[in-house]
Amino acid sequence: LTNASRHAYLVARFGDIYAQERLDAETLLRTYISDMEMVQRIIYIAAVEAFHAAKMAYRHFKMRVRKTLSLGHSGPESLEDTVLDYIVRHEDLYDVQASVNEVIRSMNINPKISFPPEIDFIVISSLIRELCRVAFSMQTLIPPLDIAFGTDGELFNETKYRRSFDSDFTAPLVAYHVWPALIENDVVIVKGEAVTKRGALVRTFIKGCIKGSHQT
Repeated sequence: LTNASRHAYLVARFGDIYAQERLDAETLLRTYISDMEMVQRIIYIAAVEAFHAAKMAYRHFKMRVRKTLSLGHSGPESLEDTVLDYIVRHEDLYDVQASVNEVIRSMNINPKISFPPEIDFIVISSLIRELCRVAFSMQTLIPPLDIAFGTDGELFNETKYRRSFDSDFTAPLVAYHVWPALIENDVVIVKGEAVTKRGALVRTFIKGCIKGSHQT
């Protein structure tokens, strides 16, 4: 497959995950958590952590492949091209379960999200697994694809996000994110989704204080 065809497939797959697996995970989480905001925060953080874990795994995988292939490399392709070609042809060697485990560990210590004690984030492992697979494959593209950085209370940017239906459409600040934007060379190619509300910074501060008091 060419770089262009893989690019088109992976962008479409990212959209499919948003439309299908994300909603499946949302429905599943709603059986345990009544707070819709918390459910959406959990899914967004799962997506962010999945990309982080997959990118780290890709870097380590690439280093091992380069070390192995450099021993017998003689051209005519450059070593970098040979390494990338090998990874594309052997993506099945990616230990996606290790990335899923890393994502769940990170989510367990994230102060912005919480889960009933009798349940574990592993219940959305299928969503996390698909996100890790797509994120890993996106690193093999030239240029690679990534997700945009987002933070609570940031100024809403119409080029990066569309507002959720339950947003205050006159509010200028992001209360929280539902889905990350996809970027290529720092340019948004697929919009994410965010919730905007009046007093977003105040709400975020108060929730942080309440959670902090519960943990101490």
